[in-house]
Amino acid sequence: MTYQESIRYLFSRLPMFSRIGAAAYKPDLSNTIRLCESLGNPQTTFRSVHIAGTNGKGSVSHMLAAVLQRAGYSTGLYTSPHLKDFRERIKVNGEMISEDYVVEFTENIKPLIEELNPSFFEITVAMAFDYFARLKVNIAIIESGLGGRLDSTNIIIPDLSVITNIGLDHTNILGDSLEKIAAEKAGIIKEGIPVVVGEVLKETQPVFEKIAADKKAPLTIASQKRYAVEWKWEKHELIVEVAEEHSTDHKIYHLDLPGLYQTKNLLTVLEACSQLQSKGFDISFKAQSEGLRFSKMYTGLHGRWEIIQSSPLIVLDVAHNEDGVKQVLEQIEVTDHHELHIILGIVKDKETDAVLKLFPKTAHYYFTQAHIPRALPVETLIKKAGDYGLSGKSYPDVNTALKEAKLRADSNDMVVVCGSVFLVAEVNH
Repeated sequence: MTYQESIRYLFSRLPMFSRIGAAAYKPDLSNTIRLCESLGNPQTTFRSVHIAGTNGKGSVSHMLAAVLQRAGYSTGLYTSPHLKDFRERIKVNGEMISEDYVVEFTENIKPLIEELNPSFFEITVAMAFDYFARLKVNIAIIESGLGGRLDSTNIIIPDLSVITNIGLDHTNILGDSLEKIAAEKAGIIKEGIPVVVGEVLKETQPVFEKIAADKKAPLTIASQKRYAVEWKWEKHELIVEVAEEHSTDHKIYHLDLPGLYQTKNLLTVLEACSQLQSKGFDISFKAQSEGLRFSKMYTGLHGRWEIIQSSPLIVLDVAHNEDGVKQVLEQIEVTDHHELHIILGIVKDKETDAVLKLFPKTAHYYFTQAHIPRALPVETLIKKAGDYGLSGKSYPDVNTALKEAKLRADSNDMVVVCGSVFLVAEVNH
């Protein structure tokens, strides 16, 4: 098979959550266990950090990987979904998995695929673990997909578990309350393995405390160890001054992920580094500082308050649930602009009403949809948006919408593309 044939086989042969939604979700680890057993259990051959959460887990994964790379460690990174290229999901030191490896792996495991009929995600997890073992990485950052407890990635025994935060997302699968979702995400907490939680709510803190205590897993809440004293933007960087408990010295960090919401993720990354240091990893302040300043360059992350043009200001952000959209709207409020243009497309299984009610009525809207089966039809989106006083025209795809927004926007206006990872992925730039 060629690489393109392999990818077509994986995409067409296997149920893929990002395309079809809940029907592809398998609440069971047996397939992943079988796949990895057939490969000699590669996940047992490298050290790892396991990261779950509703929002921020992708940013935290990339930032932490960048810091570890800068500290001189061969670092694997597994994330999902991808934006442009399937191989973005599996990287070592920022380099995507090779096309040849994808072909070889797919051909070798094809008989087992025919027997087990695994999900797309189950296969890619096994591929990532096999690749990291083959390349003998020092450490791998493994981002959980959906939930945690029953996520395919949850067969690893990591050095550290990290849970960024909890919000209402995938409620049709994970549960309809913050407590239920927290319990699912806390499923990555392992016996005796330290866990860092980025931020807690009154509903979620008791859940984490109980599960961590039951597992005898030392629990640290990052937002209680450090706090952001001050922040500012300069030349597309977010500059954050951080204070630490029991220390009078403040430290300054420059982030090339300039979204204001990254201040929370920064605190989580810093505490994760502290925990890894206690496990023998040599991660200097210089490595942390430089890794954070160049995390996009080191890891190839896109779609997090990504500025693709400055006049008018055009920003791409993969925010797609209630908490994520709130954070983007807060960022918009503190960013200089005249008129606001929002290009919006979402998927069917999101809490549409909870998201739409957040958007400002005064913005100019360009409604569209991504080209996946899960996309909410643009006609439905316009009707629902109208219920919340949001008005605009429909466009067949995001690039047509963006072209129109560029024509209508003045040089001091702002254009934001958001609502779905898949919408952002289709932007040509």
